[in-house]
Amino acid sequence: MNGIELSKAFFEEYGKPMLEEFPEVKPYLAAGLFGSGSECFGFDDKVSSDHDFEAGFCLFLPDESVVDRRTAFLLERAYAKLPGEFMGVRRSMLSPVGGARRGVLRTDEFFLEKIGSKDGTLTLNQWLTVPEQALAEATNGEVFFDNYGEITKIREGLKQYPEEVRRKKLAGNLLLMAQSGQYNYKRCLDHGEEAAAQLAVGEFVNSAMAVIFLLNNKYKPYYKWSFRALRALPKLSLEAEIMEYLLTTPNGSDTAEEKYYAIEGIAADVIDELAEQGLTNAICGDLEKHAYSVNDGIEDAELRNMHILAAV
Repeated sequence: MNGIELSKAFFEEYGKPMLEEFPEVKPYLAAGLFGSGSECFGFDDKVSSDHDFEAGFCLFLPDESVVDRRTAFLLERAYAKLPGEFMGVRRSMLSPVGGARRGVLRTDEFFLEKIGSKDGTLTLNQWLTVPEQALAEATNGEVFFDNYGEITKIREGLKQYPEEVRRKKLAGNLLLMAQSGQYNYKRCLDHGEEAAAQLAVGEFVNSAMAVIFLLNNKYKPYYKWSFRALRALPKLSLEAEIMEYLLTTPNGSDTAEEKYYAIEGIAADVIDELAEQGLTNAICGDLEKHAYSVNDGIEDAELRNMHILAAV
């Protein structure tokens, strides 16, 4: 049983009966498990249980104009009294005012801390600068119920980048792929700078992963889980194996050329997908030209005229 299943089972057995004690505010509440932690992505395993792993759930309250402080405090006390262990998994010790990741949380405070907006509304600048992993944590996991509808509405609005923003982020990362992989990797080796060459490989893989997530209209999570998430994507997921080879194989005389062809292979697959989605008008194998073509397709003049790396 993974973390989300554990949380949902705990909620069904103990959370629901607890909420029956608060019939006057139950219509304004939501519960689920999403946010920080591998379990919120479904990536938890035996190793994950060594920290921040518990049988618990998030209970979301609207602001004080709807659910007042006293009621919130009573809900916090009720949550704190729930069993300290469930299915052999202990809950984290909570203070009377709840915990940071689980327990009773204000919806507006959660999203303000996570993405810098209480109601999920983001300006263009915020869409360009909010860390992608934060957006992933705001939209991952599962909502068990949402009587008020606030949580569902916010998460739906944050589900993926606006198309113009996606294009800008694609353009910048495509350019970085070109510079690091198609250009600088071989040049660093020609200079005898093997460490710099491997840094170029790392830059290429990081940018390529960003592009693949964008092509799937999915947020790239925290780097620790990026390969795990990449393998589960519907498009270009097979590139993960090639990227792992690039990162883990030394730049020897017998592997450097092979690694360069692997880089070009990833570039070719990305270009094919760009064309499939109608994102580029360039017809070539040069990722830099495709980067500028993607950027040229941005309709908003202000966004289009920003530096091509403005969203990276």
